Amino acid sequence: MKSKKPGEVSRRAFVAATGGSAFAAALGAPIPFARFLPAGLVPVALAQGGDGALSGKPGLVMLGDKPLNAETPPHLLDDDVTPGARMFVRNNGQVPVFTPSDIANWRLAIDGEVETPLDLAIDDLRNDFETVTLRLQIECGGNGRRFMTPPARGNQWSFGAISCAEWTGVRLRDLLMRAGLKESAVYTAHYGADPHLSGDPSKEAISRGVPIEKALEPHTIVAFAMNGEEIPLLNGHPLRVIAPGWPGSCSQKWLTRIWVRDREHDGAKMTGQSYRVPKYPVAPGTEVPDEDMKIIESMPVKSLITAPQTGHRVRAGDSFEARGHAWAGDHEVAAMDVSIDFGATWTRARLDAPANRYAWQRWRAAITLPEAGYYEIWARATDEAGVMQPPTQPGWNPRGYLNNLQHRIAVFAL
Repeated sequence: MKSKKPGEVSRRAFVAATGGSAFAAALGAPIPFARFLPAGLVPVALAQGGDGALSGKPGLVMLGDKPLNAETPPHLLDDDVTPGARMFVRNNGQVPVFTPSDIANWRLAIDGEVETPLDLAIDDLRNDFETVTLRLQIECGGNGRRFMTPPARGNQWSFGAISCAEWTGVRLRDLLMRAGLKESAVYTAHYGADPHLSGDPSKEAISRGVPIEKALEPHTIVAFAMNGEEIPLLNGHPLRVIAPGWPGSCSQKWLTRIWVRDREHDGAKMTGQSYRVPKYPVAPGTEVPDEDMKIIESMPVKSLITAPQTGHRVRAGDSFEARGHAWAGDHEVAAMDVSIDFGATWTRARLDAPANRYAWQRWRAAITLPEAGYYEIWARATDEAGVMQPPTQPGWNPRGYLNNLQHRIAVFAL
């Protein structure tokens, strides 16, 4: 059983008894809806943290450099189409270095359970297959891990390991159809040019894949451009898979090979506990045997507040706009709600349709804070199957995946 920090129990009791006056003192402002503040929940304005910077991606927060990982603060994700400079960075190995000759001579192999193995140049993709341009979400499976209790190992992503850029490429389905899938084809295996962290060329940094059904889905593509330009190196230049709505690890960067297999792929980061969750609910902190873990497929429903930025100040009684994005893995978001009273009441926000399947959806809501003090805006999305974001972690797992708790920001009324 996890031990409590000194003073934790007494603090919670104090907050319950005083209606949050201790937090109000720390914030320097009253909390009009303090009676609705859940016990044990720290106001978001007192829970900020993180520092660091990444060259070429101003404003991103470095989570580590071996491997290189960085996330985007929510207020920098306000664009409908995520710019390259705002796209999070997730690596398992080293960032590769290429010469112009390497790019000019780049090859993609399609082999394994196919009738005719392919060896394709990037120009072959451009010239011999139909080109498609789609807005597609990519999200790290560990997005939200920072808020798991007890803590889970891995990069402590908060909310910013998500993007929705405009990708141009060819359907993976078209490549597989050209190669001719055998009846034995079950799974794809993706390989990239990123070296293992150790530098050992015999080791793969990461090699994941998807079931053939996902590979044949028309929004799963092999991309050679992003937002009308070359893909940024840190995001996979010159070629990457985009398997939208599933963990970003399925969207292999620096793509060199797609091996079609007659069984579930067992490459690096496919087995054990990597990108897997328990097959059944477990108590927080439970050790789960590998055989009781299942591969993550569709990501859960989520939403993000991109404006205003947390800490925003506004005059009491004045209306202002809160906005952001919502997405739901393989599904579409059906409803979006916001709250200013710690979830006691909710107001329906305006929700736009996605630009195409697997694009995130813009939402907007008019907010008025009735009196001076400290408030939080909470955001809650519901998908087309009726699944709603929870206010806290939906369930614990050993690696801290799929945490889709509601995003909340601090706002002060003057």
